[in-house]
Amino acid sequence: MLSIDWRAAAAYGHAKSIPAAGFAWEYLRRHEDYHRDFQTISRVTDPTASRLEIFSQRWGLRFPVRSRNAT
Repeated sequence: MLSIDWRAAAAYGHAKSIPAAGFAWEYLRRHEDYHRDFQTISRVTDPTASRLEIFSQRWGLRFPVRSRNAT
């Protein structure tokens, strides 16, 4: 559990310098439903493309496209 007083504006002064993606990650990583969904999908050995799409759409995630020839 975080020891930051969420009501104190001074505790979040650093948030002004976080880029949008970093700010989104800080929110997402604290979300219990995201943790549950991530644990569920990470246990699947070979998730289908549609399952990954559902997961990424639900949480607003975007992944860079990789070439099939990339190592």
